[in-house]
Amino acid sequence: MMNMQQMMKQAQKMQKQLEKKQAELAETNFTGKSAQELVTVTFTGDKKLVSIDYKEAVVDSEDVETLQDMTAQAINDALSQIDEATKKTMGAFAGKLPF
Repeated sequence: MMNMQQMMKQAQKMQKQLEKKQAELAETNFTGKSAQELVTVTFTGDKKLVSIDYKEAVVDSEDVETLQDMTAQAINDALSQIDEATKKTMGAFAGKLPF
């Protein structure tokens, strides 16, 4: 059985590893796409919007609703990717807790 000092050292080591993984995730770009890739958005892993790109085919002043829908679709796609990567990265630490 681990003593308290060993547990603290292991917890500190895991904290440093976790912080490193969080920083790596924050530096990663995630690109979400709408149907037919008419709208693409890029976020950082810490959910900061970097860019939104529209293909000419989706820009129609008579049909703003489609542009709005496709923008939301692309944003949600990127955010889902970030959530999945976060769960995968951070979930790996849950099984390593010393207590």
